Amino acid sequence: MNKKALVTGADGFIGSHLTEILLKKSYNVKALSYYNSFNSWGWLEDISGSPKLEIVTGDIRDPHFCINLVKDVDIIFHLAALIAIPYSYLAPDSYVDTNVKGTLNICQAARRSGNIRLIHTSTSEVYGTAQTVPISENHPKQPQSPYSATKIAADAMVLSFYKSFNLPVTIARPFNTYGPRQSARAIIPTIITQIAGGQKQIQIGDLAPTRDLTFVADTARGLAELAECDRSIGKEVNICSNFEVSMGTVLKIITEIMKQDVQYIVDEKRIRPPKSEVFRLFGDNSLLRALTGFQPEYDLKKGLSLTCEWFGNQDNLNMYKTDIYNR
Repeated sequence: MNKKALVTGADGFIGSHLTEILLKKSYNVKALSYYNSFNSWGWLEDISGSPKLEIVTGDIRDPHFCINLVKDVDIIFHLAALIAIPYSYLAPDSYVDTNVKGTLNICQAARRSGNIRLIHTSTSEVYGTAQTVPISENHPKQPQSPYSATKIAADAMVLSFYKSFNLPVTIARPFNTYGPRQSARAIIPTIITQIAGGQKQIQIGDLAPTRDLTFVADTARGLAELAECDRSIGKEVNICSNFEVSMGTVLKIITEIMKQDVQYIVDEKRIRPPKSEVFRLFGDNSLLRALTGFQPEYDLKKGLSLTCEWFGNQDNLNMYKTDIYNR
C-alpha cells in the first residue's frame, strides 16, 4: 500500500498512535503538528525518523494553509480538535474556531483538491447521557457542553459536504479512549499519575458515571479499518467496546494493578455542572463489526495494565505535572 495519508492532530494522543499504525501498514504519512515557537512535535517526537513520515506544522484554523496541506494526499484522517470539556466552559469561542471552522477548512480543502477521502473523528460526547443502551449511531444528539456542541456542529458540517458535494466522508465516533500518552485532563491518567507520583491521597472528580472504554490501539485500528472500507462512506460509525464500567470500578482496578492502597478526595473543580455531566455511555459497535469485522483486541484489565506500565516509567511520568489539575 503506497497511499499517502494526512493525519491532522497527529501530535496528540490518538493521532500519534494512528500515525504509528498507518506507518506499519506502509502508508506514507504527512503528520500535522500544531505550530508552536518551541518547534515541538508533541508525541510525534517519539516516532519520528521513519522515511515514510513527513511532519509539518501549522493550524487548521487557517483556510489557506489547509488548501496547501492536503495537496498530494489520498486520504485525510481529521483528528485535530480542542477536546478538554472543562476548558470549553471557559473558552467556548476557541472551540468553535478550531472544531467547527477548522473542520470546515479541511472539508473545503478536500473538496477543492479533487474530493479527497475524509475520515472525520467525532466523539461519544455528542450523544450526552444515554437515553437508551447500547447507544447506536441513531441515538439523539445532546449538546451537554460547549465542546460537545462544537463536535455535533462539526459532524453536521462533514455530512453536509457528503450530501451537497459528494465528498467521500466517514464520521468515526470513538467512545472513551485511554492508554499511553493520554492527557492528564482525563480521569485514568489522573489517577495513575497521582499514584505513580507517590501520592497516598488522590484528587478526582465524580466516580459514579459509566463509560465505554476502548484501549487506544483498538481505537486507532478502528480508524484505519474504516478508511479501507468504502461501505463506510456517508456513515457515522461508533468505535467502542460494547460495555460500560463506572469510574469507581476503574479506580479499584487501577489500585489493584499498581498494588497501592490510596484514599481519594472529590475535588469540586473536577465536577461538571449537573446538567452538563454525561452520566452514562455504553456504545453499540455492531455497525463497525458489520462493515469491517472489527473486534477489540484489548480487554479492560489488559489495557489498564499496559497503561499503568507506561505511566510507571519515570521518563514518561516526568512529562506530567501530577500536582496540577489539567483542565
